[in-house]
Amino acid sequence: MGAVHVLAAPYLLFLGDATERGFAKTALGLRDWAADKCLAEHALPAATVTTGLPRLAPAAAAAAGARSMVVGVANQGGVIPAAWMPELLAAIEAGLDLVAGLHTRLADIAALREAAARRGTRLVDVREPPVGLPIATGARRSGRRLLTVGTDCALGKKYTALAIARGLRARGHAATFRASGQTGIMIAGEGIAIDAVVADFAAGAAELLSPAAAATHLDVIEGQGSLFHPSYAAVSLALLHGSQPDLFVVCHQPDREQILGTPGYVVPTIEAVIAQTIAVGRLTNPAIRCAGISLNSSGMTDKAAAKEIARTAERLGLPTADPIRGGDAFEQLLDACAR
Repeated sequence: MGAVHVLAAPYLLFLGDATERGFAKTALGLRDWAADKCLAEHALPAATVTTGLPRLAPAAAAAAGARSMVVGVANQGGVIPAAWMPELLAAIEAGLDLVAGLHTRLADIAALREAAARRGTRLVDVREPPVGLPIATGARRSGRRLLTVGTDCALGKKYTALAIARGLRARGHAATFRASGQTGIMIAGEGIAIDAVVADFAAGAAELLSPAAAATHLDVIEGQGSLFHPSYAAVSLALLHGSQPDLFVVCHQPDREQILGTPGYVVPTIEAVIAQTIAVGRLTNPAIRCAGISLNSSGMTDKAAAKEIARTAERLGLPTADPIRGGDAFEQLLDACAR
């Protein structure tokens, strides 16, 4: 796929010295959504978090078929501690690529850079935009596309896209998850971190992310930010224009009232997001339409979630579901996405 990052699987998941599951979300997400790409885990003795995969040292993992060691843990500040260095170097010496999405770039560390050059392996910083990204053309391309959009950031756009792609494939449809963020890239094995791309090239990167395909093929594209977020609307707009989606699913967390990180900005209504997405999305796809709603009901009881899902579906006249809860509501959302 041109300049898109492509990762070599199977993975050895590196958990560092993690003692809290929250700091190992990348590794746990890979286990849950890309189990076929995950061979084993490796950790320092101080680590208490586990993915449940077999524990193998880098050399043993390489001998068993692993091709990359993925840093599956993010500490505060996104740094690479000195205690990790012997394990990272051991992975390189075993012939594994190193993959990370931390703020500290692997390629900025001389010891890793020199070891990888000597051994002939890759250092893959997934948040580093690939070279040679094009400027968007706005030209239509074959295939169908679905983009997840949100009333805010960090409320389930990635998980919704993953669940829809997996659900459609289970039905026999040709559907591919397209990753636009660091964890999504590791799950998919390829993609572009759109929020790290220079603004002039962001829509072009989105075009590259979802290339021309067969007429019946559906790319399910991971959304970023929100058109209503005062900090991240720009990346949302670039992704929308470059993706040229035929369909979009609005992701919403019912109990969230304030836009994350921006006091004084209230979460918009789902209706407002639908209207705004159609209004600006028509620039590159005049036929854009809303396929349905994804609710993040993780903080609700089963009864409260079911009530909110039904109420939202009735109010909007659109299929509404929590993809993680599944059930008949999610099957109806999949029906809409397949049309």
